[in-house]
Amino acid sequence: MPHAPSYYAATARPQPLRPALADRLDVDVCIVGAGYTGLSAGLHLAEAGFSVAIIEAERVGWGASGRNGGQIVNSYSRDIDVIEARYGTDTARALGDMAFEGARIIRERVASYAIDCDLKAGGVFAAITARQFGHLQRQKALWERHGYTRLQLLDRAETRGIVASDRYHGALLDLGGGHIHPLNLALGEAAAFESLGGRIFEASPAIRIERSFRPVVHTPGGAVTASFVIVAGNAYLGALVPELAARSMPCGSQIVATEPLGALADTLLPHDYCIEDCNYLLDYYRLSADKRLLFGGGVVYGARDPARVEAIIVPRLLKTFPQLANVRIDYAWTGNFLLTLSRMPQMGRLDHNIYYSQGCSGHGITFTHLAGRLLAEVLQGQAERFDAFARLPHLPFPGGRLLRVPFTALGGWYYDLRDRLGI
Repeated sequence: MPHAPSYYAATARPQPLRPALADRLDVDVCIVGAGYTGLSAGLHLAEAGFSVAIIEAERVGWGASGRNGGQIVNSYSRDIDVIEARYGTDTARALGDMAFEGARIIRERVASYAIDCDLKAGGVFAAITARQFGHLQRQKALWERHGYTRLQLLDRAETRGIVASDRYHGALLDLGGGHIHPLNLALGEAAAFESLGGRIFEASPAIRIERSFRPVVHTPGGAVTASFVIVAGNAYLGALVPELAARSMPCGSQIVATEPLGALADTLLPHDYCIEDCNYLLDYYRLSADKRLLFGGGVVYGARDPARVEAIIVPRLLKTFPQLANVRIDYAWTGNFLLTLSRMPQMGRLDHNIYYSQGCSGHGITFTHLAGRLLAEVLQGQAERFDAFARLPHLPFPGGRLLRVPFTALGGWYYDLRDRLGI
């Protein structure tokens, strides 16, 4: 199946058409899913000398890894203070020590393998209300207590110099954040993995995992026997592993790309930083390399494709940038991310030799790259950092698969109302 009709697919670097698995293969590690989690784990393992095969139902980066907003955002969907309140000081310290590692891994990969993905530095959290700005002040102090010092608070006037919108009370600039062309990052990581002897099979969905001393992953055309299996399908895993599906819910997010804006783009975002606001159902946006505005937001619980993405996103875009009222929309697309009840990522073991990572809950670009490193570590006998996440409770959604969508949508409506009322 071709990639989604996105700006990223239209501007992606050339990629080979990789074969489907058509025979039986024996490797050290079989990875299910050629998105960021699978590619990151595969690259770390190939660098360590493992023989690795990745099987992908569609194409490299076909899911969230090739469709997302392209923003490098540090920490997790629930920040370190929430982690400490829920799970204790030791867990908060362990996860806090890793909260900024994913962004560093991305930059290391781009530099080491010369990946051309339009990497830019700088990300901004924009506060719409004074209450949100107070949260950003506390976030800065929190991150600095964990050793992260690349943050600057911006008042209303300084924020207006960063983004040409009158919506914001203030902002927090993270110089360690940034943005990328996400599909080109995935394609570059796939090429790096293959340069080390790794093998990727496209159009090869996993249809069954045979759990045994050496597990076997079956596809329609073949099978992979391995010492270890990593399940990295995230929001596109389907029903392959029912116990994982019960603990998570795919959700849709939508993005539009304008026509190239030329000099107007430099007036909107003169420093070329990416922006996300502080609402519960947040908006996020940035410029592309060819000066389009990429603007995303909204959540469709249960991952139904909306009839018209523009109808959801363009009103939000114009609320931020009314000066773009007459600008043409060239691309509009949707993609799924995987939500957990706790909003924390889930990592763990399905068996002593089958591992998984899923449910980044909107912070996938950085966490997936960290997850790949942790999965590689645990397969090499270093389990401490992996287990810091694996020990977190992985809660099922109340009401099961039938009621998880309406219950979560009701919660989303409540928090959206709070955002609208500024409380």
